[in-house]
Amino acid sequence: MAQILWDLSSMSPVSYILLAVVAIALLFVGSIFIVLSTPKTSAKSNGLVTYARFFYASFLKPHTGDGTDTGQQAALESFYKAQADVYDATRKKLLRGREDMLGLVAAQLKYKSERGMYVRRKPIWVDIGGGTGYNIEAMQAYVDVPTFFEKIFLVDLSPSLLQVARRRFSRLGWDVEIVCQDARTFRLEDYMRRFYKDETMFRLHYSFTRTGADLVTMSYSLSMIPDYYCVLDSLPSLLATDGTIGVVDFYVQSIVELSGRTYTGGSFNRHVTWIGRVFWRAWFDVDRVGLEGARRDYLEYRFGTLKSVDERNYLLGGIPYYIFLGTHRGLVGSDAKEPNYAQNFIETLDASCTESPYLSPQKHRLDQHQAVEKTISTELRSKAYQCAVVNLSSNLPLPSMFYQNSQRRIYYDDQLQKHTQFNNEYIYAFTWEDPRADHRLLKIRDDDVVLCVTSAGDNVLDYLYQASPRRVHAVDLNPNQNHLLELKVAALQSLPYLQVWKLFGEGRFPNFREVLISKLSPHLSSQACQYWLSHADTFDSSHGLHAIKLIRWLFRLLGLSTAVKELCNAKTLREQQEIWPKIRRVLLSKPLHWAVVSTEWWAWKAAGVPPAQRNMIVSDQAEAADGGLRGEAIWEYMVNTFDPVAQNTLISDDNYFYLLCLQGKYSQRCHPQYLSPRAHRKLSQPGAFDGLRIHTDELQEVIARIAMGTLSHAVIMDSMDWFEPKDAQAQIQIQALYCALKHGGKVLLRSAGLRPWYIALFETNGFTVKRVGTRLPGSCIDRVNMYASAWICTKREDMSCQDTKPVTTATRLATTVSRSSIPEDVAI
Repeated sequence: MAQILWDLSSMSPVSYILLAVVAIALLFVGSIFIVLSTPKTSAKSNGLVTYARFFYASFLKPHTGDGTDTGQQAALESFYKAQADVYDATRKKLLRGREDMLGLVAAQLKYKSERGMYVRRKPIWVDIGGGTGYNIEAMQAYVDVPTFFEKIFLVDLSPSLLQVARRRFSRLGWDVEIVCQDARTFRLEDYMRRFYKDETMFRLHYSFTRTGADLVTMSYSLSMIPDYYCVLDSLPSLLATDGTIGVVDFYVQSIVELSGRTYTGGSFNRHVTWIGRVFWRAWFDVDRVGLEGARRDYLEYRFGTLKSVDERNYLLGGIPYYIFLGTHRGLVGSDAKEPNYAQNFIETLDASCTESPYLSPQKHRLDQHQAVEKTISTELRSKAYQCAVVNLSSNLPLPSMFYQNSQRRIYYDDQLQKHTQFNNEYIYAFTWEDPRADHRLLKIRDDDVVLCVTSAGDNVLDYLYQASPRRVHAVDLNPNQNHLLELKVAALQSLPYLQVWKLFGEGRFPNFREVLISKLSPHLSSQACQYWLSHADTFDSSHGLHAIKLIRWLFRLLGLSTAVKELCNAKTLREQQEIWPKIRRVLLSKPLHWAVVSTEWWAWKAAGVPPAQRNMIVSDQAEAADGGLRGEAIWEYMVNTFDPVAQNTLISDDNYFYLLCLQGKYSQRCHPQYLSPRAHRKLSQPGAFDGLRIHTDELQEVIARIAMGTLSHAVIMDSMDWFEPKDAQAQIQIQALYCALKHGGKVLLRSAGLRPWYIALFETNGFTVKRVGTRLPGSCIDRVNMYASAWICTKREDMSCQDTKPVTTATRLATTVSRSSIPEDVAI
């Protein structure tokens, strides 16, 4: 065997080609022998014969009908006629993604149906290139096809495939109109007029209600249409104004081709390597299947993107395929009767992103408009607005977020390095900050505008449930953290309570992918939907990422699982205090600290502690120990975190943060407020999240675009700890906060340091600073107890935005807050 492997590895490229030719020749001879020697009556029952016929028709049989005098129909028949009756049996594994596409478009249709869109007329479906009718039968898994649709049309140019479709629908007893016609010449109105028969009925149910098809699908047909430009150009007139188009097909494309495009709905997993592009394009070209990127590019140009998904068929070598859901690019809906609807829609959304006044030019005098425009600087336009203006002026579709059923997720460029640096992973599976303290300190009201860091979205949902502020701006640079918040919002809006609990209370949902497609997808942005389709296995196991999984694995390895279970079930604080030493001996042991906790990997990848924050912890420990060893800092910090929690908070009853870490799930008695039945009743109501805006950007970028004096509170967690003292960005962010906040507006921040260096910057830039919590040895700052201090910075009235003072690097490095200058603590 070793000799054979050596011989293969030493073969020249010419030898490889000769070997491939021999293999193909053997397959050729074998296929012909099987096809010719097997009676046709037994072909369907013999799997070997079925695939032999497929191989022969696809790769060996000479194609005819390519002449200009015969046309596309003859070419299709040359390819399909010999394999029409085995087509479905041989395409199940090859044509992946068809069921996913059908599930996604069905979810869109059901979303509209639940909101009364199809009261006067049920939806019409046109399946272009539908061939054997497989898609229409497969749709039964998502809706009751005979009763859900008003009429279904299957349009294809291959008589052989359509004959299979006729037999299929005769067996099912379904009324499907089969049309053997070129898609370029298909006119729905002609067939609908015949369907209603009476002209009055036609006008009543079609012309006067909603013209056009509510759903148009193309399943692996776009890549086989030579004149695809004409077909795609004809589809907007075929599609109803609020209709949906769904496409699934093969493709190859380089990420370089997408540079500068803002309307594609995301680029996750879209790139195909140059080897893959060359190989798959050449391979499919044998069967006259075109994989050039121009087909998909023109599809995305002609329609606004609802969903864009890129996948691989790894069962057959990683064939790239995509799923596209789109709608009319012009933002013209059934309720959009104003001539300037698109402009007004964009202006309104921009105003909600920046807290700027909305002023419709159609409803106000020009001098009023100009007066307001003078008060709104160009910097106060959201990035979504700026991008929309560029696209409209260039005759391009708008960014995908404008076409979603809800516009809470704000446009961002997912190809930027500041977003790709997170490698498609979220760092925080749950939020580490205690929202109970936030409510007590800020007293959020229903007319407030709140800006906060997204993290895992738990506190965002807590604010919306308990305080219902007018607006919440959730900000995170990591797109995946916002994907997680989107998923929680979608679940609360579309799933019953028990399913929401299984997802986020227990962290396990075996059929998550199915529910994602059929229930959650209409509520998700294109990027979030793609992300969760690619990470559907997240809910095959319990909550969390590296840290939680590693801790629970260590518990099992060291035989502490029983003690942990007892701790999580302790009924009283005294009982918990008696159990804690058994776990503490391992969790806070010096060997574990030396091997794992003190490493850079643990600090960033597992615990989410950036280097600047880690340095702050080390600096505080060194000062307290008069220059003690750096390696002790993290261990001391952990001791001061965990010991007081175990001694002072009952984990099983009121500390869901650590309950999740220890047992991998919440309990019905101890969980975040948004997972309560009462919260579900409130947050599942229509409009519950109308005030939520999700920004994927730096805090500073978002704050700088919020109108002056409009922000009530900014909850920035420990984000200031991420700045280095020599970094001017801290100063810039503080000045932007001052301008955006109302008089008396508050910044609530937490820090891993007792005396963070940037507090002095708040004082010199118009804020009154007050430390409202200090974690001292043996005491808890809150239920999490993860931070050393908490601060409220209140905007003073005696400064304008122009009065904020720049601080030099030397001054910044020297701004150390002395203990005597810090106001007295207020207990949280």
